[in-house]
Amino acid sequence: MSTEKSLSANEKETRVIEKKGTWMTYRPDIKVLDCTIRDGGLINNFGFTDDFVKAVYETCIEAGVDYMEMGYKASKKIFVPSNHGAWKFCNEEDVKKIVGDNNTDLKLSVMADAERTDYHEDILPKSQSVIDLVRVATYVHQIPIAVDMIKDAHDKGYETTLNLMAASLVKESELDEALEILSATEVDVIYLVDSFGSLYSEDIQTLVHKYLRFAQASGKKIGIHAHNNQQLAYANTIEALIMGASFVDATIGGLGRGAGNCPMELILGFLKNPKFRLRPVLKCIQDHIVPLRKEISWGYDVPYAITGQLNQHPRTAINFMGNNSKDYTGFYDSVINGD
Repeated sequence: MSTEKSLSANEKETRVIEKKGTWMTYRPDIKVLDCTIRDGGLINNFGFTDDFVKAVYETCIEAGVDYMEMGYKASKKIFVPSNHGAWKFCNEEDVKKIVGDNNTDLKLSVMADAERTDYHEDILPKSQSVIDLVRVATYVHQIPIAVDMIKDAHDKGYETTLNLMAASLVKESELDEALEILSATEVDVIYLVDSFGSLYSEDIQTLVHKYLRFAQASGKKIGIHAHNNQQLAYANTIEALIMGASFVDATIGGLGRGAGNCPMELILGFLKNPKFRLRPVLKCIQDHIVPLRKEISWGYDVPYAITGQLNQHPRTAINFMGNNSKDYTGFYDSVINGD
């Protein structure tokens, strides 16, 4: 039997997609997206001061980050504006108050959730906005509306990504169909999202290979958005990059709901492209992130590890942590028993 015939399907797939670069080289195709305000806003209901948002913006510019996500484009029919901070909605005037005309190399993005965004009205034509990228977030059952959202943003002149949420729960047949559909759209980047922080390196390898197999045929790129429930966000992000992902999400200080996200300071320290500079990020952590910890909390803790290991949404862990309880065994028993 020939060597080719003896290879498994995954092995054949791995051979087709070669690893890109070594520890001594860098890939200019890798783009870093900061989602500190958008993901971090899920902790404090987007109640950041203008000074804080401005500091993150200036840090991204100085650090050579490619994109900064300002927040969400949430529906004002679903979410009452007076109950949320400005970055839940990213009105053009609020964004411009921070960035002006953004005459910099940093591109700006917003996230639009499927079925939670009045995208036809609230996302302006690109010619009327300083936003460059619209990121559509969707669960697999919302793919039809997500496809329409991609087309709407593309036709208005924006770059687009599709963030397919909770990939760890999607059946393989449904994932294949979703990727086939998305690869036929105008979307520029398809993101693998580890919503529950439950994926391991082997999962990342398999999924990135699958995403690339569908995306590369139509000239699209792959991104990775990792959560830190099992303290694997950074490792899994690196794994995805090694396997061929081009877009990577990170937050300064790992800021984000629950266990948080891949820390920006780690990923910039890993990447070799001389355009990236670590020192501005460290200064932002020192001056703004450390003081923020006195007001809100995030980052790895045992309850997040438990929900991650069980491939569950971290909402139960978030509620548990909000009560300042350390009854880890009680939490474990309640989750295992479905209480």
